[in-house]
Amino acid sequence: MQAGQGMTTELTVLTLAALLQVVQFMLMAVPVNLEVGTSKTLSPRDADRLGGPLVEQVSKRTARLIRALNNHFEALILFSIAALVISVSGQSSTFTGVCAWLYLGARIMYVPAYAYGWVPGRSIIWGVSFGATVAMLLAALI
Repeated sequence: MQAGQGMTTELTVLTLAALLQVVQFMLMAVPVNLEVGTSKTLSPRDADRLGGPLVEQVSKRTARLIRALNNHFEALILFSIAALVISVSGQSSTFTGVCAWLYLGARIMYVPAYAYGWVPGRSIIWGVSFGATVAMLLAALI
């Protein structure tokens, strides 16, 4: 990628994935605050003050949104590495671009899949995003 050419598809998708993380945070934070109150969420979150982990004090769906957010943090690390390696090394291709879009599409679908407990859909959707990331990493080595 030459200066002035703009971002690769992979970096564009990485930026959108980061914005998805912001949306997921809001989807989680609003119900957590409504369910446990700001006296807990604005606190230093010491165990004795909270009365246990927040994830155990919220509704099932809100707990799932917390776990989905954490899962995306984990997935985003590998995808970020893949997107950066592909982009910095100048290996962006139609294949890696499609993989990046597959990752993002799957991660968007993962939020309602996790929130509503779609079985086995949630795991299949997770597998698509993980597989797309692994394919990008392997493409960088070929």
